[in-house]
Amino acid sequence: MYDDLAALLKKNNASLTQPRKKIFDLLLNQEPQTMQVLVRRAAGEVDRASVYRTIELFERLGIAHRLNIGWKYKIELSDVFLEHHHHMYCTNCGKTMDLPSNPMLETMIDSLTNKEGFSPRGHSLEVYGWCANCRNT
Repeated sequence: MYDDLAALLKKNNASLTQPRKKIFDLLLNQEPQTMQVLVRRAAGEVDRASVYRTIELFERLGIAHRLNIGWKYKIELSDVFLEHHHHMYCTNCGKTMDLPSNPMLETMIDSLTNKEGFSPRGHSLEVYGWCANCRNT
């Protein structure tokens, strides 16, 4: 993974610094996180301004992307580093979960966009509601 990250950064005249590697590690194999959580988890190793600059760079280069959830957002690694997926978001507790993969859904999206003559460059799907824990309490 670090080789892919380093190559992508190098292609865009940037290097794999320790702070960038740390932020990448904080996103790797994690559920989407708010900036507040990332800053807290990086504390002592990467200062707040560097976290924000790194995320801005990662978003610009397609390494990470934002999940817009209402007026808030969370950050996760992009499809370059994770398998393409969609999300479920609990509006009660704020938990974000991956929606199980469904090839039929992806085929339907492709079919609908092709029918309209649209050439998509990507897509996201967010399902809002209550998670099992919140629903049962």
